[in-house]
Amino acid sequence: MLKKILLGLVVVLVALCAFVATRPSTYSVQRTATFKASPDITFALVNDFHHWGKWSPWDKLDPNQKTTFEGAATGVGAIYGWSGNDDVGEGRMTIEESKANELVRIKLEFIRPWQSTNATSFAFSPAADGVSVTWKMEGHNDFMGKAFSLLMDMDAMLGKDFDNGLAAMRKVAEAETQKRAEAEAAKLAAEKAAAEAVAAQNVAASTP
Repeated sequence: MLKKILLGLVVVLVALCAFVATRPSTYSVQRTATFKASPDITFALVNDFHHWGKWSPWDKLDPNQKTTFEGAATGVGAIYGWSGNDDVGEGRMTIEESKANELVRIKLEFIRPWQSTNATSFAFSPAADGVSVTWKMEGHNDFMGKAFSLLMDMDAMLGKDFDNGLAAMRKVAEAETQKRAEAEAAKLAAEKAAAEAVAAQNVAASTP
């Protein structure tokens, strides 16, 4: 009887492994949002890792996490590293391609709690109200990754974080855009007032 039970378990495990092997070897998560914001302001929030703390959905998970900035200040060659609790783990991001107001492509490396390398990109395109941002992540599933996909849908797991991150980015980008518009309006008003004052002085000076 014991032999039959063990044989049955072996058959089940073999069948399970065979099924896991048929799972997709790649995965992709993508979300898009439209901002009423300036494209260059929105682009800068991604192209400069120093701004990620303003909108990243993961930065608030561990307020004590350690972060490092290396390489270029912005754009290609900029490197951002983090190490924190079990919620954030440890990893590194490196900007590999940067096209102003169009694209930022990042190499995303997870070190802990598991090791993997993924391709992440942010695409920016003109929209009627400002700019449309598409955040995409692509990766490969090894055997363990395929097994994990049986229990958790990667799109469902990361998609919510992407939505939250884009919502936070929208808030920051729109606030900065409004701040810039107000500053420009104030500057124009001051220039107009100054011009009117000079014109008034000229009129007064030319009046007998």
